[in-house]
Amino acid sequence: MIRFESVVKQFGDNVVLDHLDFEMAAGDRVTLIGPSGSGKTTILRLLMTLERVNEGVIWVKGSPLSHERKGERLVPASEKHLRKVRRSIGMVFQHFNLFPNMNVMENLTEAPVHVLGRSKTAAQERARELLAMVGLSDKETAHPTQLSGGQQQRVAIARALAMDPDILLLDEVTSALDPELVADVLDVLRRIADTTDIPMLIVTHEMNFARDVSNRVLMFDRGRIVEEGTPQQIFTDPKEERTRKFLDAVIAGE
Repeated sequence: MIRFESVVKQFGDNVVLDHLDFEMAAGDRVTLIGPSGSGKTTILRLLMTLERVNEGVIWVKGSPLSHERKGERLVPASEKHLRKVRRSIGMVFQHFNLFPNMNVMENLTEAPVHVLGRSKTAAQERARELLAMVGLSDKETAHPTQLSGGQQQRVAIARALAMDPDILLLDEVTSALDPELVADVLDVLRRIADTTDIPMLIVTHEMNFARDVSNRVLMFDRGRIVEEGTPQQIFTDPKEERTRKFLDAVIAGE
């Protein structure tokens, strides 16, 4: 589904991803862990085309994302190519990013109607299914300012799924929430993981959530993968000292 091939991303002299090689197969639920600034969120931003690579190539479903083919060559992707490819990728951000001037139903149907070309009726039917899934069927006409942070994040999850993405990216989706609201959002995501086969690429500091929904965990540090394995192996018997120190620090802070 996703392949990073010797990807370099830097901001000025700061190398955030250092010749990263990484693959994610269909059906994978992969969690990226590591200290702040290790490059985890940059991976998601590159997949959403919010940033561009400096070197290397990103592939999605066998097609280049960061580049496009011109004859036998790969050249940096045009904006038109990026728009087309990123339709298959859904992302849920830390800070919800809902349209404040639209109610919940409008937030869920705007892109399916105007980007995917669905009828308004079909988009609304799908939106209602998703609102039921996230436990917010009674909030169709509410505006974001009338919702709690946890409710806004659940709407954001539904909005990402409304585009029927091939891949779902989750970027620290509970970090902006009050502690008492975190459980509801994580329960929704666990339900999605249990009832769908959509691949997920997750950045989180919620280690129990990572253990519950992932089939692979990757430990990042300084733009490189330090260690990868199953949740059982990473969380109970990490091989690398850097992984052990990070997990000890995270668990001590909980």
